[in-house]
Amino acid sequence: METGKRETITVETIIHAPVEKVWHYWTKPQHITQWYKASDDWHAPNAENDLRVGGKFLTRMEAKDGSFGFDFAGVYDEVKLDELISYKLGDGRKVEITFIGQESDTKVVETFEAEDTNSIEMQQAGWQAILDNFKKYSETAQEG
Repeated sequence: METGKRETITVETIIHAPVEKVWHYWTKPQHITQWYKASDDWHAPNAENDLRVGGKFLTRMEAKDGSFGFDFAGVYDEVKLDELISYKLGDGRKVEITFIGQESDTKVVETFEAEDTNSIEMQQAGWQAILDNFKKYSETAQEG
């Protein structure tokens, strides 16, 4: 396998909620555990988030039937309130999320470096599914 620049994948959505609310739901552990899953047979029973440069995050993802689970974790490189989050995963891949306020809506764009195990299409579909769950949660959740 050659080393070098990894392929990047981008997923995005427009959420019908103001950027401050979207940021809150994206970054608070009590909300992360409610939306961080690609399908209904998975869940995120635990989330920790130290949202600052050098801070760490960890979200535990598990199949509801107990057959598989893993920690999604990394360290923040850049945090700009209501605008940008960038981090590095444990395997060194980089992720950047931008939050763009558009009147009463928010566009969320997530760009990440692909890993080598799963196809680009599978990775894009999985990350988009999680982002779609976030959109649904953000548009229906009551503030908390």
